Amino acid sequence: MAKSVKGKIIVPIDFSEQSTIALGQSYTLAREYGAEILLLHVMEEGGILPKIVTAKHLAEVKKDVQKRLDKLADEASKKGKVTVDTMIAKGKVYEKIIEVADMVGALMIIMGCNSRKKLSARFIGSNALRVVRESTCPVITIKGKHHREGCKNIVLPLDLTKETKDKVQKAIEVAKLGSFKAAIRVVCVLQIKDEFIVNRHTRQMEQVKSFIQKNGVECSAEIIKTTKGDETLAQCIIDYANKVDGDLMIIMTQQEANFTRMFIGSTAQEIVNNSDIPVMSIIPKEHKYQTAEEAASASY
Repeated sequence: MAKSVKGKIIVPIDFSEQSTIALGQSYTLAREYGAEILLLHVMEEGGILPKIVTAKHLAEVKKDVQKRLDKLADEASKKGKVTVDTMIAKGKVYEKIIEVADMVGALMIIMGCNSRKKLSARFIGSNALRVVRESTCPVITIKGKHHREGCKNIVLPLDLTKETKDKVQKAIEVAKLGSFKAAIRVVCVLQIKDEFIVNRHTRQMEQVKSFIQKNGVECSAEIIKTTKGDETLAQCIIDYANKVDGDLMIIMTQQEANFTRMFIGSTAQEIVNNSDIPVMSIIPKEHKYQTAEEAASASY
C-alpha cells in the first residue's frame, strides 16, 4: 500500500469523464509524494432547485453522492495503491476547492478541464480558470483523454522573468521523483529577431540547462524563433511539447509583470485551455531581486 501520508492531493470530482481521468492521473503522484488523495465533490448552492426541494430530498441526494464517492474511492485505492478519502462540500465550486485546499494544506490540486473552444480560443471552464488563478498550491489541469502512466518528459517554457527560479526548482523536484526520472525540455519562443535579445536568452538557457544537469537531471534546451504573424506563443509551446512527447508542462499563472494573484496571463491561459498534455500551474513567490539578470544570477 501507500507510504505514510505526508500531505493531500485534492481531486475535484463531479463524476464526469474528465474528472475521473484526472483521478487516474493522480495515482502516481500520490505514491511518489507519499500523499493521500482527497476526492472532493461540491454541491452547488443557489438557483431555483434548492429553494423548492425538501430538506429530506437534499439529504437523500447527499447520501447518494456519498455512496458514489465511496465506491469511487474504494476503486481508486485498490487500483492506485494509495490512501483515498472523500469530502462533500456545499457552495460555489471554485470557492470550496480553494477553501478545502487551504484548510488541509494541500500539496496540489489535480482537476479535469473541459475547454469550450467554440466560445473562445482562450476560454477555460470558469471553475478551472478560477482555481488555477486563485490557488496557493500548484494546480494540474487535465484536458486530454489519453495519458501514459508516469512522466518521462517535462516541458519548461522559459522567459526572462524573475520568477524563472520557481519554475526550474519545481521542474527539478518533479523530475527527480522516484519512478519518474524524467528529463526536462527547456524551450524559449521568441517573436523577435533582435540578436541582443536572442543572445541574452541563449545565455540564460545555458545557465538553466547547466543548473538542472548539476542537479542530476537530464536536460535539453531549444530556442524557437517565430514572428507575430505566425502562431501564438502558446501554440508554439504546445507544438514543441507534442514534438518532444511531453508528459507535463510547468508554467506560471502570472507570466506578465506586475499582475496580481487574481490574474492569469493570456499565454498561460491559452496553454491550459488548448494543451492536451497536462499542465502544472504555479504562482510565483516574492523575490527580493528585480531584474531577469539578478534572477538568473541568484538561481544559477
